[in-house]
Amino acid sequence: MIRADAFLVSLAVISALGVVAAQHQSRKLFSELEREQSRTHELEVEWGQLQLEQSTWAALSRVEKLAQTNLGMKAPAPGRIVVVEGAQ
Repeated sequence: MIRADAFLVSLAVISALGVVAAQHQSRKLFSELEREQSRTHELEVEWGQLQLEQSTWAALSRVEKLAQTNLGMKAPAPGRIVVVEGAQ
């Protein structure tokens, strides 16, 4: 009888230790999940800022102004424009 009681107590202790280990693992994984979600949010904000910056740098008015001031380019006279149609 004592053997059965000792066996049941040892099973209860092992089970309790398993529960504690599982809870610890669960909390650790949840903490990691929150960190990754925070990082995801930071990256989404950065992505939005980079898209805004790209649209600013690629704005047609900015490119045209740089072409005129830095490269000395200008629009051709209307008589010098040749329209080439693609073969169909």
